[in-house]
Amino acid sequence: MSDSVTSLRTHVELPVSPPEPELTPQEMIRRAIALRPLLKAQSADTEQRTYPTDEIHQACADAGIYRCYVPRRYGGYQFGAPTFMRVVQELSRGDVNAGWCIALAAAHALQVASWWPAPAQDEIFGDGDFRAASVAAPIGPAKRDGGHWDLTGRVAYCSGIPLSTHYMGQALIAGDDGAPTERMLLFVAPKSEFEILDDWGRLTGLKGTGSNTITFDHGRIPAHWTVEDAFMVDFDVERLGTPGVKLHDDPMYGGRALGCFTMTLTAVAVGGAYAALDEYEEMLNTKMTPLPPMRPRREDETFHRWYGSALAKIATAEAALYNAADQHMEACRRAAEDGITYTYGEDMRIGCIAREAAIQAWEVFQSEIFRTAGSSAATDGSRFERIYRDLSMLNSHRNTVLRDWAFGELARETLGLPRLGPGNVQKPAYGA
Repeated sequence: MSDSVTSLRTHVELPVSPPEPELTPQEMIRRAIALRPLLKAQSADTEQRTYPTDEIHQACADAGIYRCYVPRRYGGYQFGAPTFMRVVQELSRGDVNAGWCIALAAAHALQVASWWPAPAQDEIFGDGDFRAASVAAPIGPAKRDGGHWDLTGRVAYCSGIPLSTHYMGQALIAGDDGAPTERMLLFVAPKSEFEILDDWGRLTGLKGTGSNTITFDHGRIPAHWTVEDAFMVDFDVERLGTPGVKLHDDPMYGGRALGCFTMTLTAVAVGGAYAALDEYEEMLNTKMTPLPPMRPRREDETFHRWYGSALAKIATAEAALYNAADQHMEACRRAAEDGITYTYGEDMRIGCIAREAAIQAWEVFQSEIFRTAGSSAATDGSRFERIYRDLSMLNSHRNTVLRDWAFGELARETLGLPRLGPGNVQKPAYGA
């Protein structure tokens, strides 16, 4: 592995001017909408190669998508969670796979800009060309070697890793005997320190999300690129601090991660549900009713009710998503300006709201859109069939599977009862 992972970044003169200093959130959203036809046209290629095409990746880079959360200090746009979620939603309306992969490569700039001190951020972000996949499941053991940490291990489901410049992860800290302890190390690693395995694409859906396994073989990470005794699912912002608030003069860099991660998946789900509704609308315009009197579906009152029901329920899920995003931003503001800690319970509540929205997006698709579209709509290789596979797989993601556990944690936090985890770092039970 490389002797120095920081050398490529040290020449950057800071602060870096954003490529378009006057770019607004509204224009960024318009750009995401404009990318939908490209993502849709290349969705089969994205699935076949297991991550977005080079053309899609370059188009997103040119549009500034990856710089949404990157601070202005490093040439980013410093847009908040509501803007980012809308961008992800629109990309996913073009293609669920591409939306997921791009979102989870771009999303973790928010945590790095929040939790790491200025010297590390200056080296990690450099000129703002930063993308990082992330998984909460730890590798290990991590061994201290002078001013570095030595990492060996492997971690699967690294969504967005083929597009990433870095990886944000966790490791179990080794004890004096070299065996892993229960202490956790949060770290950022450049791509020079890990290998991406060609092992993605065998699941039923989400085949194009670039969720490959990566391996570390004595990867060397500068000590100041790490945070000891920190767990990303429950990053204790009161104990560990959020240097990004002062560094970037912005409360948005003072938050937690679990709610934001869940919102990002929900933005994909809502975008995918709207994509399915787009296909359904096309069927209304081109297909006849299945029973006499035969007439265009567009003119049939039953199909009107089905379409309207689906539209209303997807819009409800969408509204819940942006309410959660607003709550997150307000929790960050209160912490920065009023000194009111952004708690684990708040993060859990925000995540639960977003998760319910994602589940509703799936349920309206499978129970109303897919059920009433007709069997011919789901021919092998069709866009509608691909959306079905992708959203069904999203609904089986561990974030959704742990719904009941999250409800319990929310109740315990609200009632002032002891947590069952993963609130203390000794219980890494939840992965991103």
